[in-house]
Amino acid sequence: MSKRTSTKYKIDRRMGENIWGRPKSPVNRREFGPGQHGQRRKGKLSDFGIQLRAKQKLKGYYGSITEKQFRKIYQEADRLRGDTSEHLIGLLESRLDAIIYRAKFVPTVFAARQFVNHGHVMVNGRRVNVASYRCKPGDKVEVRDKSKQLALVLESVGLAERDVPDYVDADHAKMVATYVRIPALSDVPYAVHMEPNLVVEFYSR
Repeated sequence: MSKRTSTKYKIDRRMGENIWGRPKSPVNRREFGPGQHGQRRKGKLSDFGIQLRAKQKLKGYYGSITEKQFRKIYQEADRLRGDTSEHLIGLLESRLDAIIYRAKFVPTVFAARQFVNHGHVMVNGRRVNVASYRCKPGDKVEVRDKSKQLALVLESVGLAERDVPDYVDADHAKMVATYVRIPALSDVPYAVHMEPNLVVEFYSR
């Protein structure tokens, strides 16, 4: 299991964007990087820097994915026929923690990973506690009965700041979600502009 070693909002400030669209993000107040020299880091990025930034933003969005895990996902996307950048997004969105987050069972991607790891989730009637578990279209993901009344879950369902995308069919009364299909980049409700094509360029160097 990977461990998040940096504060999540520090990712926002490093990128200069509110990548999750959260109202509490410090970027809403301070649009510069963290640290005492943050305000002076406005130099022009090289092509490599732009590609690296795109990779760090996409990897950071999905929470605690390590560089090794992220590269492995890219390599798998690269082996598939078709558009590698689209396959990359499809593989990331097929992760169990991503589906739990998209279904609004938890408020953040970080909470989604912890929620799965603590055994609160079942896939097709079987308990799964691996956040990176790859779901397939048609898989039914549900919150276990004893976890349905957790304050975290009830609070998240009521959040108005984001909607459930159409590739996830969520029933909040029963706390059940069905992964309908693998999404394209245009289907995914990112709060900021993601550029997986630059991620592909970064790893293809």
